[in-house]
Amino acid sequence: MTTMESLIGLVNRIQRACTVLGDFGGDNALPTLWEALPSVAVVGGQSSGKSSVLESIVGRDFLPRGSGIVTRRPLVLQLHKTEQGQAEYAEFLHLPRKKYTDFGMVRKEIQDETDRITGRSKQISPIPIHLSIYSPNVVNLTLIDLPGLTKVAVEGQPESVVQDIENMVRSYVEKPNCIILAISPANQDIATSDAIKIAREVDPPGERTFGVLTKLDLMDKGTNALDVLEGRSYRLQHPWVGIVNRSQADINKNIDMIVARRREREYFASSPDYSHLASKMGSEYLAKLLSKHLESVIRARIPSITSLINKTIDELESEMDHLGRPIALDAGAQLYTILELCRAFDRIFKEHLDGGRPGGDRIYGVFDNQLPAALKKLPFDRHLSLQNVRKVVSEADGYQPHLIAPEQGYRRLIDGALSYFKGPAEASVDAVHFVLKELVRKSIGETQELKRFPTLQAELAAASYEALERFREEGRKTALRMVEMESSYLTVDFFRKLPQEMEKGGNPAASAAAIDRYTDGHFRRIGSNVQSYTSMVSDTLKNTIPKAVVHCQVREAKRSLLNYFYTQVGKKEAKQLSLLLDEDPALMERRLQCAKRLELYKSARDEIEAVSWAR
Repeated sequence: MTTMESLIGLVNRIQRACTVLGDFGGDNALPTLWEALPSVAVVGGQSSGKSSVLESIVGRDFLPRGSGIVTRRPLVLQLHKTEQGQAEYAEFLHLPRKKYTDFGMVRKEIQDETDRITGRSKQISPIPIHLSIYSPNVVNLTLIDLPGLTKVAVEGQPESVVQDIENMVRSYVEKPNCIILAISPANQDIATSDAIKIAREVDPPGERTFGVLTKLDLMDKGTNALDVLEGRSYRLQHPWVGIVNRSQADINKNIDMIVARRREREYFASSPDYSHLASKMGSEYLAKLLSKHLESVIRARIPSITSLINKTIDELESEMDHLGRPIALDAGAQLYTILELCRAFDRIFKEHLDGGRPGGDRIYGVFDNQLPAALKKLPFDRHLSLQNVRKVVSEADGYQPHLIAPEQGYRRLIDGALSYFKGPAEASVDAVHFVLKELVRKSIGETQELKRFPTLQAELAAASYEALERFREEGRKTALRMVEMESSYLTVDFFRKLPQEMEKGGNPAASAAAIDRYTDGHFRRIGSNVQSYTSMVSDTLKNTIPKAVVHCQVREAKRSLLNYFYTQVGKKEAKQLSLLLDEDPALMERRLQCAKRLELYKSARDEIEAVSWAR
């Protein structure tokens, strides 16, 4: 095989590998290796002879035929030249490992696959069909057969079909690496050619457009297409090529394509109009011309293709590092991996608490905002109302009225008031618990290494939540104990100062005598004293509750969140450890595809370098 054939064959193999891996360009705006490699798009109006040209190049009758729009999906046709004597066969990308040697079945499969997407209608679809043909009678080429350009919608088609087809064709031919094979029938004025019109718009200099003139044998007698073929009517950078396809009668008779090629050569050789151009006419010459041009384009673009490949390899290597390498099978390595993943999670969790990452500040917000606000809302006004104070003090006296001070009434009022602090204390514990749970969830999500292992994520979350529940229960007990301690032993000095406060106003005996123990003023004074004591306790609890919560919940979460989990993991056998490292199937598939792409691009780089050095 010549260097040229090797280079184009390499491009074909790379393009096919790209399509297998889903890196086919099509309507995708992102640059891919497939798009960086040149290919040939076959463009023409309906009934311009596109199908016949393709069949002539291939040397096989394999495309669907009929009236109206027959090609309703792009057909990516990759031709692979094989050694002489080898059997011809075809393969579809959607039916891997199934070889077609009957090309009539190839035609049927194209029709069936088209109907599978579009239904048995006149609709079109941009989703391509990928077909590879292996034959000693072809040259290495990638051809893309596109739906024929049309001017009107027929019955069963939406009015937008005309624009839809043009948009689809443009999505291919606008790409700078696309070579345009513009098919025009010779029995129509070249000025009305749909293919030339769109080619001129996307390729004004005509540098990547090859003009093909079909149906030369169907022109009116006494006329010829020399003005077009010799470049006088419309000049392109590349020479026009004339084609004589099989007639409908030949098709009906199933005339062999090899026979048709021979007849085509004889037509040009014997034609008084075209004999002087015979060596540069016909489907065989067109295939060789395209192949030769492809080789020159590929050679010119090898540096840019290699650059794209190297850049993509770097990106894929980075993605593989991000996705992680496959897990070892022995229990020791698996346990080590699990512990490393746990430590990575624990490190991020602590960063949230200590301020390296956001979230820990919400705990401070509980103490600085929520707790003070809750303390202010406690219903002391109702508890220490004149009516309730009178009721509590009177009930505390029983049958014997108090003589000097209603101590039992004071104690009952204080006990009742201090019990209200239990609510804010428990609410603070729960609020911090909620923040810690949220930080666990966020930390698991932010631990990149864990993303591979949904089972381990779930186990870590469950173990962390279980530990936080224990910490919450301990925090609740401690915070409530702080409240109960205030009720268990009252600050005596506070109440001893009360008579002194009264004496400052005058003679204590006179004052005491003047006070009617059962007036409203007396009960208001009792309520005010209790209120003052409650405020003092509130200020104390505002400081001690956060200490209890941090000590029992936050500090323990930092110190021993996963201690119990570590103990349990250490007892697990290899099979159980493997279950913890059961990766997300979607991620495993992503890594597999990434590895395949990486292998493809590395192989492509090596082969391109080998061929380019051999020239």
